Amino acid sequence: MADFKEIIASETPVLIDFSAEWCGPCKMMPPILQQVKNAMGEKVTVIKIDVDKNPSLANAYHVQSVPTLMIFKNSQTKWRQAGVIQAPQLQQILEQYV
Repeated sequence: MADFKEIIASETPVLIDFSAEWCGPCKMMPPILQQVKNAMGEKVTVIKIDVDKNPSLANAYHVQSVPTLMIFKNSQTKWRQAGVIQAPQLQQILEQYV
């Protein structure tokens, strides 16, 4: 993903979901992420990254378990958490960086 650095350099908070096809809990995240995106619209960018298809990116950010969620803004990591998080909590966290 060549433009990853461009994406995370954004003024808009970027929520990255590092996940994998084989990961059960990861399958719970898409509807949660969709809910957050619907609620926040253009104020946030949401991206899903498959760690098996992008191992170098996963390694670069030391992603050791999936799902791992990270928020970037202006190329800086603002927040990260491994595991499933519910939409209201995630939205509350994102609101701090909007």
